[in-house]
Amino acid sequence: MSDSEKTSTGTVERHEFGAEVGRLLDLVVHALYSDREIFLRELVANAADATDRRRFAALTDAALSMPESPKVRIVPDKAGRTLTVTDDGLGMGKEELTRDLGTIARSGTRAFSQSLAEASPGERPNLIGQFGVGFYSAFMVADRVEVVSRRAGTDEAWTWASEGQGSFTLTPGSRAEPGTDVVLHLKEDAEEFLEPTRLQHIIRKWADHIALPIVIGGTEEMAGNQGTALWRKPKGEIDEDGYAEFYRHVAHAFDKPWATLHWRAEGATEFTALLFVPGMKPFAAVEGERESRVRLHVRRMFITDEAGLLPNWLRFVAGVVDTDDLPLNVSREMLQATPALSRIRKAVTGRVLSELGSRAKNAEDYVGFWENFGPVVKEGLIEDGARRAEIAPLLRFRSSTAEGWTSLAEYLGRMKDGQDEIFYLIADDPDALARSPQVEGFRARGLEVLLLSDHVDAFWPDHLGEYEGKKLRSITQGAVDLSRFAAEGEAAEAAPELGGLIEALKTALGEDVSDVRPTDRLVESAVVLASAGYGPDLQMQRLLRRAGRGLGALAPVLEVNGRHPLVQTLARRVESGEDVSDAAGTLLDLARIQDGDTPRDPVAFARQIASALAAKDPAPS
Repeated sequence: MSDSEKTSTGTVERHEFGAEVGRLLDLVVHALYSDREIFLRELVANAADATDRRRFAALTDAALSMPESPKVRIVPDKAGRTLTVTDDGLGMGKEELTRDLGTIARSGTRAFSQSLAEASPGERPNLIGQFGVGFYSAFMVADRVEVVSRRAGTDEAWTWASEGQGSFTLTPGSRAEPGTDVVLHLKEDAEEFLEPTRLQHIIRKWADHIALPIVIGGTEEMAGNQGTALWRKPKGEIDEDGYAEFYRHVAHAFDKPWATLHWRAEGATEFTALLFVPGMKPFAAVEGERESRVRLHVRRMFITDEAGLLPNWLRFVAGVVDTDDLPLNVSREMLQATPALSRIRKAVTGRVLSELGSRAKNAEDYVGFWENFGPVVKEGLIEDGARRAEIAPLLRFRSSTAEGWTSLAEYLGRMKDGQDEIFYLIADDPDALARSPQVEGFRARGLEVLLLSDHVDAFWPDHLGEYEGKKLRSITQGAVDLSRFAAEGEAAEAAPELGGLIEALKTALGEDVSDVRPTDRLVESAVVLASAGYGPDLQMQRLLRRAGRGLGALAPVLEVNGRHPLVQTLARRVESGEDVSDAAGTLLDLARIQDGDTPRDPVAFARQIASALAAKDPAPS
């Protein structure tokens, strides 16, 4: 909702916050009140980001050029009881002020509320950064906030104002130069934020790593930050808290990093890198953003986070790479053809892989990383052929025999004598994998099967192909010969001949199957499906069908267990001359259901089952 009225200074537009925004403001003001100094970090970070955006935009548009010495100014006014944060950044127009300061995603508000209720008081400050509500933290210390902004390249300024009580206004404003002023009318109990030394302490604590100068005061200024880029400092001068805070700033995260990589590379191409592997999944889905966003700086100046410094399958890594070997005015187009940047990409990717390989040796420590980012790492097997040999040792899997997670190297160490393939099974449901009939015969012979259920698992095995000379083999692809491996425990009973039943099933099922054959890889189940032995395995075929690209010619193979009572009963019925066509269709549908698929005709299948159950009811006396 919005309305407008005419005043001597122009048109005043009134807009209502959405109900979710009003609720969010109440949460920030009251639930986070004890940690309110965080507001200054958020406002300064916004100002620095706006300056970076203008600096980059000016590379291709001279009309957006920066002032000679851009800085962030923090001006306390004790008489007026205001605190102003000013920047020379890109600025905002009317539409951006309305969109960015008047709305917020509803799901984010609900999630924020839930996480706030569950978090301990010590964790609550970081929740602000998690949900992108940094600007609203100003209402923890102010009962009115005004934002005067003029977008670079325009002559028009606008003023956004709100008391945080459910509405905001927009009026024409005045600003001599592009940029933004955030004016906080402080609450009575927030006088501490008018003291320059207190403000400096907060800036040194939260934003000392920002290279952009931050000054405090009006006519007499004092330095707010040292202006030393954290990545340029020697590692011995940075403690764990310093690294963690910079990580939260650069990654827009709220957790602690799982790994910190800080080094300076010297040689043909020199650069400094400070990279972090997160300690938990990001709030947004991993799949939502597929590009790596490591920031490229040239002589400490931010250039872009779209330089592709790491491949997309390492997109969870955050941080900064700073070099003197590129010109400050380098454009994105020039970046793609820069040999120095290619060398940096290669070196940075190699260093991250080396760190992951080293940390993978500690199984207990590595599990958390793998559960967070394993599916993303597997994408590298598909996208990065040159690195497959380095990525493969990083992989971890659930297994039909081993507890917890296992590696390919550990699997090889447990292989049976005479086994020359690495067996795996793919399905959508991870809980159903270990119970799958596909695994019965392997388990009975002590053969280990890797159980794969991530979205990418249907694709990467064909790209990797083998590991240490052992071929990767889907147990649903073609006939797996288990006869050379003896069953453990009691000797397996010889299966009876099923010639008549096999032919009857083939005739009844027709083109719904490519073959029917007996199998020795079932123990408790009557039937199981396999692929025809060429083309994609069963899981890949299901994915193709869901995408509308089904391969009709690749009908599955139905394998039957001659030791199962049901199969033996059907074999005797065939020998006596009975028609088993209905039973054949039911067997195929049961095999499809076991494999995570649906019956060919769900309604007909339900009726068959109902009829079979009704037939068992004794006749009334």
